[in-house]
Amino acid sequence: MDRFKIISKEKLNDLPQTAGVYSFYDKKELIYVGKAINIKNRVKNHFNGNYWWEKTLLRPASAKASAGKQGFAGRIGFIKTDSEIEALVLEANLIKKYQPKFNVVWRDDKNYFYVAIEQNEQKIPYIYITHQPKAKSYKLKADYVGPFVEGTALKKTLRYLRRVFPYYTTKKHPRVKCTYCHLGLCPGPELFENPPSPEALADLREYEKNIKKLILILKGKRNNVLSSLKKEMRESSAQNKFEDAGKIRDRIYNLQQIMSHTKVINNEQLTSNGWLKNEKILQGLLNLKEVSRIECYDVSNIQGKFATASMVVFVNGAADKRLYKKFKIKMKNEPNDIAMLKETLERRFAHSEWRYPEIILIDGGIAQLNVAVKVKNETLRHGSGQKKNIKIISIAKRNKDLYIEGRKDFVPLKSLPREIYNLVLQLDDEAHRFAINYHKKLRKKSLLH
Repeated sequence: MDRFKIISKEKLNDLPQTAGVYSFYDKKELIYVGKAINIKNRVKNHFNGNYWWEKTLLRPASAKASAGKQGFAGRIGFIKTDSEIEALVLEANLIKKYQPKFNVVWRDDKNYFYVAIEQNEQKIPYIYITHQPKAKSYKLKADYVGPFVEGTALKKTLRYLRRVFPYYTTKKHPRVKCTYCHLGLCPGPELFENPPSPEALADLREYEKNIKKLILILKGKRNNVLSSLKKEMRESSAQNKFEDAGKIRDRIYNLQQIMSHTKVINNEQLTSNGWLKNEKILQGLLNLKEVSRIECYDVSNIQGKFATASMVVFVNGAADKRLYKKFKIKMKNEPNDIAMLKETLERRFAHSEWRYPEIILIDGGIAQLNVAVKVKNETLRHGSGQKKNIKIISIAKRNKDLYIEGRKDFVPLKSLPREIYNLVLQLDDEAHRFAINYHKKLRKKSLLH
């Protein structure tokens, strides 16, 4: 099973507290791979059941939710890495190799990230990040490295690696130096000379070698790259090209520092005393037994045109952008926010594979609250009883009043503890931001047609 060291779930304390990847096995089948800053802490978080899919996988009592499986078989694998970047890369390679079924179920394919390497008309490579392309839309002239689960970590990794191996991010370059050229992150406009000078051709060959090295690193072959650089340094030194040898020496040092010490993975500690306190307040305020997931919705449009809606998700008080969803409103272009909200919630409730939250926060007043409650109640008989445990609340922004399902009087948001006040506003602001961004994207797209 590759380089995984296997233990039973009774020996969680034997897990290392270092960066690396971990895996879960159902008998002999590898069913999930994840990365971690601290393997021991991350695996223990799974057993706390902070996410719905963790409960489904690891708790035998959730066998029905896992489509008849007998719960978690109790075997855990792990591989220690020397850095967070290596953990990120190794996770991608293992997912690609084994295609664990729960990596597919838990994270929608379109949320995976790939590094694309494409050539322009002059055969000059450039690099960009893309979501997993569908088979029919694959660009045949592009190569793809991935899949990477966490886009933020991938962007950070490329940002640091670009300091060692500068690269282009677009197929064309201005005739003058760009900002990235002055920062030492872009090879410059010289390679785009037409016709290219002998110096430009030599620089292009060197650039192509650097791109190949960067790709090797993203494929987990860091040692191959270091060996190649050390060989080049020795050859330059033997030819008395001491300046070139010094540059390669610096590149080796910088690469080793980046790979060993760069922090790219988000902090994965999912619970805190602060959240536990907030959870207790919300449980009492809304009469809920448990609160872990909160969803917030917002609608954005201009007189009904380019109407969009957003769904943002907070788990244990923190945004989980992997679970965000955006909706392009299908109803006619009419300025009717309540009808648009109704459509959005109907489409959301139709997805029973998305874990239902304990709380839904709506941007609006009593009218928006009523339509949300109506949608929830109307779909109860068609779907899971889980929706019975959902409490719907709405925020009227003008006076910052909170309307709660089942209560006649609103609650002034300012009367609530500061932590809850801040959490509600943070949710609402994030939903608004996410909806506006998608709305702007649709408007921009329409102007290009």
